[in-house]
Amino acid sequence: MSFPAAVEEPQDASDRRSDYSVLSRRIRDAGLMRRRHGYYTAVIATNVALYLGTWAVFPFLGDSWYQLLTAVVLAVLSTQIAFTGHEVGHRQIFRGRRASEVAGLTLGNLGIGLGIGWWVDKHNRHHSHPNHVDRDPDIAEGALSWTEQQVGKTRGLRLLWTRWQGRLFFPLLLLAGLNLHVSSFRALPTLPPRRRWLEGGLLVVHFAAYLSALFLVLSPGKAIAFFFVHKCLFGLYMGSTFAPNHKGMPILQPGEKIDFFRRQVLTSRNVTGGRFLEWGLGGLNYQIEHHLFPSMPRPALRHARPIVIEFCQERGVPYHETNLIQSWREILTYLDEVGNSRAIERAVPAEHLQPAQRR
Repeated sequence: MSFPAAVEEPQDASDRRSDYSVLSRRIRDAGLMRRRHGYYTAVIATNVALYLGTWAVFPFLGDSWYQLLTAVVLAVLSTQIAFTGHEVGHRQIFRGRRASEVAGLTLGNLGIGLGIGWWVDKHNRHHSHPNHVDRDPDIAEGALSWTEQQVGKTRGLRLLWTRWQGRLFFPLLLLAGLNLHVSSFRALPTLPPRRRWLEGGLLVVHFAAYLSALFLVLSPGKAIAFFFVHKCLFGLYMGSTFAPNHKGMPILQPGEKIDFFRRQVLTSRNVTGGRFLEWGLGGLNYQIEHHLFPSMPRPALRHARPIVIEFCQERGVPYHETNLIQSWREILTYLDEVGNSRAIERAVPAEHLQPAQRR
């Protein structure tokens, strides 16, 4: 299996789908789709240098509880590298498949122990149909229930868990990093043999080197503590950056259809907060622009925002943007409402659905 292709914007069709063509032309005329090789060279070089530099310092600190601070730093750097892997997967950095594949395998599988092939395939399915009950793997049944239909299937202790899911959201994110690692290994049997051995081999090399470093330098107790601090904070950071993008936004039910432009805008949420937050969220705070133009380089997203806002106003399409704290509040409120059956999940307004599909 070759590296999964990045989600590409539709080239266009007719009637309301032409809205996307008009917006796309404005974006391209503004020069916002050109590659930013200088920017990404600096970002990758900086992140890799800091990541390897931290590991280089690790043995000199020795068997000390201060190494837990090293684990915190590595959690941040691992997430920053994951952001770059995300951009590689969308071909924001390299246009060609081979260069994207090499970079993705190096940064993902070898660098942070995340199976890039599995993750890109899953993430692209999310991009194609965000917040669609049948087609978005990010709102599939799992530890959390995102729709009342999912809540209706829960029984026993799981139902009690669901009642508290809003309050359990951030504690659960502490396990998200470990889940990514486990899922990377679990996905290997689904890959063709050549890809399976390549991805699996790189994952094994990563974890062999990682665990060897921990247990050779640290006592068993400190090594285990380091592992969980690193991986739990990695999961918390990753989850806290990806969750504000769509969770608690309108959900499409089976059979409902909507054109590409409205599907991406109505199910996405932007987060305001300036340049530091943009760095902290890996550019994902411009989620609406990112979903409309997945291959747009990160530095261009902020410049695309006013163009998209103006276009949404012209077309009468709501553009949802809020600060980080409010985005988390919206997510937790939604989870609490759904878990306690106090509200029907948010729906896409009927006027934005294709006529034959309106409820």
